[in-house]
Amino acid sequence: MSVCLAAGGAVKALQVAAFTLAWTHSVEKTAWQEDWIVTGGALQIVEARIQGSGAGMDPAPDARLVEGWWRWRPDRAPLGEIVLANSGAAGEWRICTDRCHTLAEIFGADIAAPTTRLTACSPTKG
Repeated sequence: MSVCLAAGGAVKALQVAAFTLAWTHSVEKTAWQEDWIVTGGALQIVEARIQGSGAGMDPAPDARLVEGWWRWRPDRAPLGEIVLANSGAAGEWRICTDRCHTLAEIFGADIAAPTTRLTACSPTKG
């Protein structure tokens, strides 16, 4: 399986079975990361991490503080898609595998789309 990203009429496929979604909170300027796997045609979150709290981004009640990160395993059903909003206030979303890439790097240009949709897809799509 792969993960497909769609924004501004462009689609890119990343041939990965797992990835980390990383961003900086627009108000608190705090790092947030989520680990995802591609499974059964859907996307499943396996861990979330945050380096602080406040402004609607508190860690889960069962989170543990490990090396400066609040870490927990969200209990959510797999999702058919993830929608990333582009507020313009916090920098770009990053998709990380062996290293992190901004959406502009993935698409090869700043697409300036208001949203990017991530879905599980076949490796040939995109």
